[in-house]
Amino acid sequence: MKIKGRVFKFRDNIDTDVIIPAKYLTSQDPQQLKLHCFEPLRKNFYKEVKIGDIIVAGKNFGCGSSREHAPLSIKATGIRCIIASSFSRIFFRNAINIGLVVIQLPSVSKIKEGDVLEVDVEKGKILNITSKQSYEFTPYPQFLQEIIKKGGLLKWLSIKLQ
Repeated sequence: MKIKGRVFKFRDNIDTDVIIPAKYLTSQDPQQLKLHCFEPLRKNFYKEVKIGDIIVAGKNFGCGSSREHAPLSIKATGIRCIIASSFSRIFFRNAINIGLVVIQLPSVSKIKEGDVLEVDVEKGKILNITSKQSYEFTPYPQFLQEIIKKGGLLKWLSIKLQ
């Protein structure tokens, strides 16, 4: 699976309250949640994103509460991949469970807002098309790649249990 998109860059310690503020948790509808994704930092973020775009962030992305709304709201905007120096474990797993690619890359400092990246999830390679730099990461185990390709854990399970 390859993902190609423009970078939206975020700082360290982006918590789930910043990703989707608690006052919007009354809905499970991804189309409603996306309207408020990153609202405290970038009002109307969902209007800037094109399908396939990529978030790059620093350390501890997705910290805070364990709400599943956070990765769901991000995916609904069109973001297909999040690359960060580190993730909250629960956010990481919630993202995988809905089929959102999350990649840990120790140093993201050379990747800039607006760069265009091409991510090869299966090979563990990232090419920054803008700067011509490349990065490597440990690819997911095969079963996690299957979960992501199928669109998340529930869809993967429904196929496996047939």
